[in-house]
Amino acid sequence: MSNFQIALITTFVIFTVVAVLIFTGAVPGFKAPEGGYGGEVVVWGTFPKLKLSGAIDAFNQQNKALFTIAYEEKNKNSFERELLEALASGNGPDIFFLTQDMVLKHKDKVLMVPFETITEREFKDTFTEEGELYLTPEGTLALPLSVDPLVMYWNRDIFSSAAIAHPPEFWDEFLTIAPAITKRDDASNVLTSTISFGEFENVTHAKDILSLLILQAGNNIVEVAEDGRVNVVLSNTQESGSQRTESALRFYTEFSNPVKPVYSWNRSLPQSRDMFIGGDLAVYFGYASELPDIITKNPHLNFDVSLVPQIRDNKTKETFGNMYALAIARNTKKPQTAFQALVLMAGSDFANAVSKALKLPPVRRDLLSIKQTDAYNSVFYDSALRANGWLDPDPEASYNVFKDMVEDVSSGRFRISQAVLNANTELKQSIDLRK
Repeated sequence: MSNFQIALITTFVIFTVVAVLIFTGAVPGFKAPEGGYGGEVVVWGTFPKLKLSGAIDAFNQQNKALFTIAYEEKNKNSFERELLEALASGNGPDIFFLTQDMVLKHKDKVLMVPFETITEREFKDTFTEEGELYLTPEGTLALPLSVDPLVMYWNRDIFSSAAIAHPPEFWDEFLTIAPAITKRDDASNVLTSTISFGEFENVTHAKDILSLLILQAGNNIVEVAEDGRVNVVLSNTQESGSQRTESALRFYTEFSNPVKPVYSWNRSLPQSRDMFIGGDLAVYFGYASELPDIITKNPHLNFDVSLVPQIRDNKTKETFGNMYALAIARNTKKPQTAFQALVLMAGSDFANAVSKALKLPPVRRDLLSIKQTDAYNSVFYDSALRANGWLDPDPEASYNVFKDMVEDVSSGRFRISQAVLNANTELKQSIDLRK
């Protein structure tokens, strides 16, 4: 028999066993659908359908004896609203993409995969560490598929002009290179900036960057207790949690203080992404997914990509990542078939095809272990292994909390310690309001 035939037989055996467990009630959370196996599985997401069409067509051709998947592209800005309305009306998808910042808001709409079906050990051996944000004490809410890591784009011309051979590997290096790179006119207007830290609204991905700094400092921002309660720990006094947040915030806001020698940014400057593309910003912290657009908007920009800097002497190395995972809708009418699709879509073949189609690194450890020869992909894959995130209870509310925290310090309204305490209180209140 061919490898494909063996794999197909194995697949049928596995799902037959799962089916027996489901029908006998041995797997909690699943119930037998009236229509049995097969049919079409509807998947919702915000990735462009055109980009995924090749991967989906190949997947459907390979699994047509079992089922087919129909992918529906949704607008990113209205995705959650459409999802909630569709699920409420009983016309929602069987599977939908669940990002890490949607977990706490929508975990009650997900059909959890119990550890009796996919063990915690199997999950951790298969996916990168950020994927563990989807784990609960009883099972997993979703199976990760891809991640978009935060990386450091840097302008080679600016660094060469300042006689600096390499981009910073550690954050404290910015304290040395900022005075050498930043250029100002006689009126102290910033002409060339080193780093776009210190303000919020004109710093692209400001919330994610500050989250990265706080996570690297050792504060998880929020923690979920065993009873499911969400605890905000921005100003947690245990294990110096508050001091770690304060340290991250102090470093971030340092670069917008005009009396400091590292002064490099202010709120009158353009969006940091636009300034980098225009060639006047030395480093820009953006996502791997932004690479094609940066090249398109300025084909002549002489830039490269590196791993985000780390805190010197830290044992762990982290970046921030937007993770995309596949979750089964709780009210799907075909849970077994959806589970089949879920497992196979999270497998190596489809995950690899999606990674190539979207030009994003996968989250499977076996795929990330493959050496990348492309200069950009090598950085993206290493960043994917380092990616981390936090369980954001309400992304819109937390955006305003982080914004207030930064502006309270940059404007001089509050001391750093008070700004962190205020942010902790505001974030906790936003959680309480959702209860």
